[in-house]
Amino acid sequence: MVKRKNILVIHGPNLNMLGKREPELYGTMTLEDINAGLAKKGKSLGVKVDAFQSNHEGAIIDKIQGAGGVYSGLIINPAAYTHTSVGIRDAILLLKMPVIEIHLSNIYKREPFRHKSMIADVATAQLAGFGPMGYSLALEAVVQMIE
Repeated sequence: MVKRKNILVIHGPNLNMLGKREPELYGTMTLEDINAGLAKKGKSLGVKVDAFQSNHEGAIIDKIQGAGGVYSGLIINPAAYTHTSVGIRDAILLLKMPVIEIHLSNIYKREPFRHKSMIADVATAQLAGFGPMGYSLALEAVVQMIE
């Protein structure tokens, strides 16, 4: 039985270093700040938001595989795995829920190898370049999609 009001947010590798890693590109907000903002925004929207971060591809795949029947929407920032992970892509194919791919920076304005997303064609939507605000936008969108 799906708990209709639960949203999963997955943060990929190196996002635990937000606030320290390339602040000129990613800003000074930490991952904890983003997650706290999502929890607060979720409460105002009437949903529970669970956040998960891993630097390990297999852990992310395991989390996605376990999401069916528990969550009604997924917001994922695969970070570096965006461009390389067929495994994460294939795990997303198992889901019967809206999936929003998010990136803090505009991946299409960066190095050419970042222009290809392995996730884009299996995600419901993609947000890139809005910085931390993108997570809030994605949460609003996924809530609209499930209602």
